[in-house]
This record gives sequence, structure tokens and C-alpha cells, in this order.
Amino acid sequence: MQSIVGNFPWQRPPWQGGTTKYRLGMRPISLEHWFQGQPSPDLRVHKYNLLKRAYGQVVQALPEARDAQARLAEQMQAHEWYEAHSRDATDYPDLIAALSLQVSDDLCVIQTGGEQRLIAASVCSPSYWNIKEKIGLSLSAVHRPVTSLQRKIGSQIQRFITQAPVMTPFERSNWFVHGNRERMHLAPEGEIAGSPENWFLRSERETLCRFHDDYLLFTINVRFAPLRDIVLYPEALADLIASLSRFDTEEIDYFGGGPKYQRLAEYLAGLH
Repeated sequence: MQSIVGNFPWQRPPWQGGTTKYRLGMRPISLEHWFQGQPSPDLRVHKYNLLKRAYGQVVQALPEARDAQARLAEQMQAHEWYEAHSRDATDYPDLIAALSLQVSDDLCVIQTGGEQRLIAASVCSPSYWNIKEKIGLSLSAVHRPVTSLQRKIGSQIQRFITQAPVMTPFERSNWFVHGNRERMHLAPEGEIAGSPENWFLRSERETLCRFHDDYLLFTINVRFAPLRDIVLYPEALADLIASLSRFDTEEIDYFGGGPKYQRLAEYLAGLH
């Protein structure tokens, strides 16, 4: 298999500095960089196919989310890459489905007040979660299965959403390790077959932007790289080893369990 370096952020990976896996890590960005433009041809096909064949699996919206979706559309239409004559609300039951075809990102709309519920989403590239099980839940309930995340930064996320300035996007990244480049992982893979040199790093560029007093948009844009390519970036390799060493038991379990964690740690140590 040939290496694919692509657009993976090797020079600034989400584990840079050997940091803990669950941290807020937000930095403000300009509105110009809120979205990264239209999806690639392959990603567009991926989204089209899921919207056609498994709509209810990737799109969910509560009846009270119509206003939020319309206000989000107004903000997205201001960008030069927006295709005014592309698919619109008449093509799908929910406007957020059409909006998600405009960009590389998956889109999740969260109420900023009260319990901060997830009220509308189009998610075609989830990593270990299912939008059908999350829609309508409060943010704390959405994160409840990831016990370590909720305990360490749950209150920080909720406070950030309450205090975020309107129309100032913020960016962060997270990371996973998968056995393939499949975009849709509704649940953990369990034990991954094969050698770790054939596994893939998966990084998700995430943004949060309060686009209205009452609503915030959470976006997810997935990037992959072969795990073995890390040998080309010694600093990233050392930092990943350090980050893994800081996992607690709950993080190891959610990451895929002890055997996966141990195989990954041994492989990286051998490269180092």
C-alpha cells in the first residue's frame, strides 16, 4: 500500500506536545476560514449516497429546529463558494441536509440556552457515535458515553457555548486510530485485524460558531493518513507516544480497548 500524506496536519497534530486526548483546545479563526469550501468529488458522492439510501441514519432534525436551519442558511449563503442553485430545502425533508452538501463538513446545530440540546444535524462521517441516538439530547447527555471527556472538559464546553460571541468561529482538532479509511463508524470497531502499520490516523477538524444568540453550529471535517507515515515526522511520533502514555482506563476503553491500545503503543515504540 502506498503512503498517502495528503492534507493531514502532521506539523501541528492534535496531540502536539504530548497533550491529553480530551481538552478544549479552542482557538479563534476568521469567518473566512469557518468552512473549508465545497466537498471533494469523492466526499460529495459519499454524502449524496447516504442521503439517498440512509437519510434517517445521517440526518435528524427536531420540528423546532426550522428557524435555526433557516438562519444557518443565511450565514452560509454569504460565502463565495455557496452554490445558489444547488440542492435546496425542496430536495430533502430538512434544510440542513442540503446545506451539508455545500461543504466538506458535517453539521450539528446546538441550542445555546437551557440544556444546550442538539436539535438538527447532518453527519455522514461519524467516529463512534450515532446521530439517531443523540438528537434532542442535552450536550451533557450526548457526551455521557465518553465518561472521561465529560468529566474533564464537559463543563468547559457548556460554559464556552453559553459565553461564545456571535459570529466568531473557533477551531480545534481531535484524533482517533482506525483500521481503515471508512468514514462512517457508528460504533467502536473492537479489535482491529492486521498490523498497526496498515492502520490509519483519523483527525477531525472541528469548529464551533455561535451564528445566532440562540444557536451554535458544530462542524466536523475528517482527514486521514496512514499511521506508518508518522515515521517521517519524528516530533509528531514522540508526541503521540507521550499522549498515549497519559490515557486513563476509561479513555483506553473508549479508544478501542486494552489490546488495541497495547498494540499501537508497542508499534510506535518500535518506530521511535
